[in-house]
Amino acid sequence: MIFSSKLIEDAVREFSRLPGIGKKTALRMVLHLLKMEKGEVDGFTGALSAMRHQIRFCTTCHNISDTDVCGICASPGRNKAQICVVENIRDIIAIESTQQYNGLYHVLGGILSPLDGIGPEQLHIGSLQERVAAGTVEELIMALSPTIEGDTTVYYLARQLSGSPLKITTIARGISFGGELEYADEMTLARSIAKRLPIDNYVSVRPNP
Repeated sequence: MIFSSKLIEDAVREFSRLPGIGKKTALRMVLHLLKMEKGEVDGFTGALSAMRHQIRFCTTCHNISDTDVCGICASPGRNKAQICVVENIRDIIAIESTQQYNGLYHVLGGILSPLDGIGPEQLHIGSLQERVAAGTVEELIMALSPTIEGDTTVYYLARQLSGSPLKITTIARGISFGGELEYADEMTLARSIAKRLPIDNYVSVRPNP
């Protein structure tokens, strides 16, 4: 692609670094910005800069937040006896979109994948154990993507927490094996949450590690 402006070229290069954005799409975005009022562009770039520099991660559940404790953890209307364990922040957004869950969350920050060098020490497992040890949690809902890595993570967590009296469940298999949780439609995800299963029904068929 040949540009008559170095400024346009630089802007296109930066936009094309975003996932799923090729140079043609990046060029359309840049040309659209040129049509906008300068104040609107300043607001756009200012919001991005503020987001990147001021965003925090909840000290309790590791969700993204504007403050030290996210709005979900701080809400008095949430069921604090339930914690839904998810892989990443996108999964929280997906589950919240169903409007079928009113408990808390815990973001692991990934799933176990030895081939990728991701072990228990790379995940937020210790903080989950601390929350369980506090004694206020009655149920853990394992809402991890139904993949080999996701199943392995569920099995590992169940074994680590086996000495706790809390109830451990998993979302129902409305989501196909090998699928990604964030891409499930809201109705399927809502039913999976509502029809969750006891963890014993789930891990009993898992092989020993």
